[in-house]
Amino acid sequence: MIEVVSVLLLVLLVSVSDAKVTKRNIENFLQCLSSRTSLDNPITEALYTRDNSTFVSSYVSYTQNKRFLNPNNTNLIAIVAAKHESHVQATVVCSKSNGIQIRIRSGGHDYEGLSYTSSVQFVLLDMHNLRTITVDVSKKKAWVQAGATLGELYTKIAESSKTLAFPAGVCSTVGAGGHISGGGYGNLIRQYGISVDHVIDAQLVDANGKILNRSTMGEDLFWAIRGGGGSSFGVILSWKINLVVVPKTLTVFNVNKTLEQGATDVLYKWQLVSSKLPKKLFLRAMPEIANRPKSGEKTIAVKFYAQFLGPAAQLVSIINKNLPELGLKREDCYEMSWLNTTMFWMNFPAGTPTSVLLNRTSGPPGAFYKSKSDYVKKPIPKEGIKKMWKTMLKFNNMFMQWNPYGGVMDRIPANATAFPHRKGNLFKIQYFALWTDANATDSNLGLMKELYDVAEPYVSSNPREAFLNYRDIDVGSNPSGETNAEEAKNYGSKYFLGNLKRLMDVKAKCDPDNFFRYEQSIPPVHAM
Repeated sequence: MIEVVSVLLLVLLVSVSDAKVTKRNIENFLQCLSSRTSLDNPITEALYTRDNSTFVSSYVSYTQNKRFLNPNNTNLIAIVAAKHESHVQATVVCSKSNGIQIRIRSGGHDYEGLSYTSSVQFVLLDMHNLRTITVDVSKKKAWVQAGATLGELYTKIAESSKTLAFPAGVCSTVGAGGHISGGGYGNLIRQYGISVDHVIDAQLVDANGKILNRSTMGEDLFWAIRGGGGSSFGVILSWKINLVVVPKTLTVFNVNKTLEQGATDVLYKWQLVSSKLPKKLFLRAMPEIANRPKSGEKTIAVKFYAQFLGPAAQLVSIINKNLPELGLKREDCYEMSWLNTTMFWMNFPAGTPTSVLLNRTSGPPGAFYKSKSDYVKKPIPKEGIKKMWKTMLKFNNMFMQWNPYGGVMDRIPANATAFPHRKGNLFKIQYFALWTDANATDSNLGLMKELYDVAEPYVSSNPREAFLNYRDIDVGSNPSGETNAEEAKNYGSKYFLGNLKRLMDVKAKCDPDNFFRYEQSIPPVHAM
């Protein structure tokens, strides 16, 4: 009977919305912050309210998607750009005690803006000041704070060693906190798996404001934050990671094929071989809108990007044996260090100094964008590819990334971490549309839905899987002030598959009051 009552109480907790935050709540929150931090680390230096002249600039500085650029967001009560762990603890305790929600932002690349927007009043906990990185070359390990970018992490590793690396994404301005907690997909996946496969410890502030590590949080919570998204369970402060060994010289290439050059046939063959190539080779296919040289009419060009942990001659031999349709030549290939390959993937011009990787933003927010994702289990037939081309050509600017699986991903169990998308996938698709005119938003969102519908017969189903790091509100969501368990199953089953039940159990234990919640958070309910 007690267990039944407990479950009912949990359902009640996650299905009712917050009462409106009063002026008194806000005053109490600000007073609470001051009282819970020391003179050695005053929170006043990290606190921004609308009385601060830099409030707006602090808010928009890491807002990467212009769709969510709202400097006059009246729901934003305050920004805490934490400079010390105690600032994070105080923000959690004071927000919770005053019934105020928080949003946690490490890099600002959340595709749906869920880490810095809300339809109810909230406090933004910005982690960008907490970005210390320490590398231990002898032990092949590192600690990286949540606010560090991948570019900062890669640079720090390369400064310490020419033969160590970390498997993570190719965008240098992504924050480590959210990227790793969502799984962390990158071009070393086939050789070394994803980021969470190399996390060996973490520091997290829980719903009670306590700092936990792997030992004190327990293995269940440690499992959950590796792929389940940290912001459903607490605030990630830092990760301890294992570094991996790479050669001093790697090889990359970028070869284009347009529709007129047989891109459809090459891409179809790519599907048959990309997940079966040697695991040292990552070969991405990237269809995008292009213009025909003479007429200027739109067409599709498929860019084939490769990264190989070895010399160019060996790479050319592998490609020409397995994908001769690509027509790869030795002069297409470039040998370089691992750090320089990150420059290649970011499309920086040759000769650009690697210090550009330390830039924390990609420049002023100037683009609107929308992303979606799919997992593909069997080759898409040519007629299916052609249907996708037809819809793509309706866009002005969009691309897809077809990212290969195989290699070690086929050997890691789906429940090894909370990230479940392992064996059985040929590749993962990211759909990405960009535009610069706000008036074009509705048409682009509509076209993205159309393309997603066209792809449906050819991708995973029951559920149609999605990647948490490619946040997509269309796969299901709750209002900001609620977490309905039934609705959470809609998006949770797509992001986490069979791991959702365990994630909900972990949530019920570590945050039974459901303080850490947002539109796609995991609810603390035991029963599925």
